[in-house]
Amino acid sequence: MLNKSIFSTLLLLGIALLANAQNRPLTEDDYYRIVTLPIPQNIELEVGGLAVLPDGRLAASTRRGEVWLIGNPYLKGSGQPSYKRFAHGLHEPLGLLFRKDHFLISQRGEVTKLIDSDGDDEADVYESFYKWPLSGNYHQYSYGPVEDPNGDLLVTLNVDWIGFGGSLSKWRGWMLKLNNKGEMTPWATGLRSPAGYTALKGSGDIFYAENQGDWVGSGRITHLAKGDFAGNPAGLRWTDEAGSPLTIKPKDVPNTGEPMYEVAKRFPALKPATVWFPHTLMGISTSDISEDNTNGAFGPFAGQLYVGDQGHSKIMRVYIEKVNGVWQGVCFPFRSGFQSGLLRMVWGQDGSMFVGQTSRGWSATGTSPFGIQRVVWTGKTPFEMKTIKSMPDGFEVEFTLPVNKKTAADTASYSFNSFTYKYHNTYGSPIINTKTLNIKHIEVAKNGLKARIVLDSLRLGYIHEIKAEGVLSAGGAPLLHNFGYYTLNQIAAGEKLKIPEMIASAKPAMTDHSSHAMPTMPAPKATPATAKRPLSQPADWTNGPDQTISVGTKPGLKFDLDEVQVKAGSRVKWVFNNNDDMLHNCVIVKPNSANAVGEAAIKLGLKGSELNYVPKLGSVLFHTNILQPETAETLYFNAPTEPGEYQFVCTFPGHHTLMLGKLKVVK
Repeated sequence: MLNKSIFSTLLLLGIALLANAQNRPLTEDDYYRIVTLPIPQNIELEVGGLAVLPDGRLAASTRRGEVWLIGNPYLKGSGQPSYKRFAHGLHEPLGLLFRKDHFLISQRGEVTKLIDSDGDDEADVYESFYKWPLSGNYHQYSYGPVEDPNGDLLVTLNVDWIGFGGSLSKWRGWMLKLNNKGEMTPWATGLRSPAGYTALKGSGDIFYAENQGDWVGSGRITHLAKGDFAGNPAGLRWTDEAGSPLTIKPKDVPNTGEPMYEVAKRFPALKPATVWFPHTLMGISTSDISEDNTNGAFGPFAGQLYVGDQGHSKIMRVYIEKVNGVWQGVCFPFRSGFQSGLLRMVWGQDGSMFVGQTSRGWSATGTSPFGIQRVVWTGKTPFEMKTIKSMPDGFEVEFTLPVNKKTAADTASYSFNSFTYKYHNTYGSPIINTKTLNIKHIEVAKNGLKARIVLDSLRLGYIHEIKAEGVLSAGGAPLLHNFGYYTLNQIAAGEKLKIPEMIASAKPAMTDHSSHAMPTMPAPKATPATAKRPLSQPADWTNGPDQTISVGTKPGLKFDLDEVQVKAGSRVKWVFNNNDDMLHNCVIVKPNSANAVGEAAIKLGLKGSELNYVPKLGSVLFHTNILQPETAETLYFNAPTEPGEYQFVCTFPGHHTLMLGKLKVVK
């Protein structure tokens, strides 16, 4: 009989030959299929929560305040699901938990117990389980509850948005723990927009996902022990309250613009991220976290975490490890192409994954306003980097299938870069302190499943970009996803790899422990005025502009004007007001080129923030810089002399497909 690794290699080779016969490369769909649940036209299923019931039905709560019971969600037999409304009249619930004979659901201001006492599949008891106060601010989302292994409940409360994160009512910006009697213990704070979180099944360790914003340079997941402060100071307003495990106040938090890891050295109350998701390189709006407890029914990544992204309509994969008592790990791409913005993920009884989606007000690359889809493993093992682990002198990459040893041992097959973000009260952060890391030696395991890579230096507290574009499988297939991002909080102990004498005589490996100084490569300042970014009114405009146009933003990744008209060759004063709560720019481009410019902005990679996500293309006519929320920038330019339908677009990655307007140039 063939052993599993040989069988998997032969299977992958067979898949590759089939794909070649069909004249196409292998894609995510060859390994993980997306099945869409049909939804009746009269149901607005903007999913806020999902729960799988013991009888096989799927329950979904919606942002419109309803709970639906969905029969036959696996589309067996007739293939059609059934829908029964279980509850209604709730206040934007963003979580759902089933417990034996009732549901628990988080509304804006409370956890509510929903009971069907007469068995007709309709809730007839709506019972308050635990309440918290509300300010009325639109940003006061409440998430959960999630059950930990001890049976306690976790809920998280979004901060208010008042031009920056605020906590206008008690416990906003906190994770709270509730026991079965409805008694509350404040658990941790520093949370900004904690839409997703989980407690690991074995250890009970809690991790939550965070979105870019003020004090948050990029998306990330963070381990939360009791009393932790995760970075956003708003919730520290309530540390004088009874039961608070913290005593620090907002004024105590340093606002120096240094990397978060460096600040935490001097301010140990601050908890650095477990894993960063580099903004736009991995996603833009992290959502739910789901631990793979399927024992292999979902593929070769058992025990790992899946993290959804609402804005990019995709799922990312995370491997975490504890090094010197500290959690850290690596994120990889996993599955893209969902119909709307991912918010919830739950495991089906067959080991498939149900994905609940919504986009109203939180627009996404998926074009549908909502949906439920199911991810099913096809049984074929993709050739992937399965894990990346910290080593005392570099990293160890583990693959899902044996590699072609020649390509895996070739230093040209890989590239390593490191970078980080500023920790400050500004919304988001550019990438800072980028550095290329050089490979000194590679040793491939005899079974072809691992590659030990020795680097010339490691940088504590930094994100390490690992690309393996040249590595092939033993069957000659490229990696399905050839990059990952490892957050290095600690360097693993153990023996360093013994390398050949010729190589060892080179410069010894170093560990960059950084310092308390400000970043050595500060983020680029706003780029100066250029021909494509004309910030001053030309001197020969003695009578001023012929036309002043003010373009703003509105929720849902939209400009507040769909169409603007100017005369060919006229003098235009263009005012862009970013009155949204996220980063935007405004780029004026030639006709029918907005999509190509937006795609080029995504491909800028680590250079994106430095260039304000404006690619150097001839189709770009004029542009603002990336603007912080509640800021504006004014351009002065002569309109094109050739009439036509030009476009203005936001090229911040992930925005261009939705944030688009027409600039009509007329004679």
